[in-house]
Amino acid sequence: MLFIDLKTGRERAKAELEARMSAVLEHGVFIMGPEIAELEAELAAYVGVKHAITVSSGTHGLELSLRALGIGPGDEVLTSAFSWISAAEVVALVGATPVFVDIEPRSFGLDAAQTAASITPRTKAIIPVSLFGQMPDFSALNALGAQYSVPLIEDAAQSFGASQHGRKSCGVTLIGCTSFFPTKPLGCFGDGGALFTDDDALAAQLRAIRSHGSHDRKHHTVLGTNARLDTLQAAVLLAKLPRLDEELAARARIGARYNALLRDCCQVPDVAPGNAHVYAQYTLRLENRDAVAAHLREQGIPSAVYYAKCLHEQPVFAQCARWHHLPESERAAREVLSLPMHPYLSEADQDRVVAAVKSALK
Repeated sequence: MLFIDLKTGRERAKAELEARMSAVLEHGVFIMGPEIAELEAELAAYVGVKHAITVSSGTHGLELSLRALGIGPGDEVLTSAFSWISAAEVVALVGATPVFVDIEPRSFGLDAAQTAASITPRTKAIIPVSLFGQMPDFSALNALGAQYSVPLIEDAAQSFGASQHGRKSCGVTLIGCTSFFPTKPLGCFGDGGALFTDDDALAAQLRAIRSHGSHDRKHHTVLGTNARLDTLQAAVLLAKLPRLDEELAARARIGARYNALLRDCCQVPDVAPGNAHVYAQYTLRLENRDAVAAHLREQGIPSAVYYAKCLHEQPVFAQCARWHHLPESERAAREVLSLPMHPYLSEADQDRVVAAVKSALK
């Protein structure tokens, strides 16, 4: 049994992938080829914003966002204590201070009240994380941003295709940032990502920073870097994007079935009203998480822990970040367990996973 099945999706899109990649090999424009502009137009239309800017990874996208907003030494950026490290490391990389905020225990998103309590005059941005494929309460978080004149950058690395009250992830904040890492809901064959915004000037700045700080090859107006998406990866995404909604519907169906089968014995993902969850990971909460994981392993069933340590517990942030009491994040790190989840998971395999979980909990 596979934790994530990348092969089946690749085989189903084989003809489109071969045609798209062959076209790139034929024209030979491997950096900023025509597929980049085509993909950016399709991504912007999918999310419902004016601009999509492809980048070399989701992490680079977050860093470019901070640089475009002029954030640096002396500034603070609020983000989740329970997440992958990208949203915090980019803050330190631009010279600012990450400020870790506790989560809301049902959605794993930033707790709005704790976020409000963490804002200071030095707060220059908030990076909420749409963890596991579900968006946090952006009505509350955007209201905070407006109240304090602090921009929001959504870390949507795990939530491309999700929505909240009809608005797509990546399109609800000043900047949305996603990842196309191969295991994401929409993944390429390497690293990749994209930024989304409705702000024309900000989009132009992001495009310049992405390519050595220039709008053309001979005139550099800002300090930039090399964060471009390869044309071949754009071709892969163009081949896969038409199948995304079908795959997301399968994820939603499988997630709902897991919920129905497991709700009576453990805490299943809580989908907030108005949210469409894409289940980048299907994540339970279990008081005896490690014992359940060990039992699944004995049965030949893969599982994973995202994440066993909170970010404030990582040694790298001991001196360059600040935080207060974070009990919900710490409890989540002890309890979360992700089960096999992908669009091609059969009911027979799912039943086997469920039976193993239930037997471990007896």
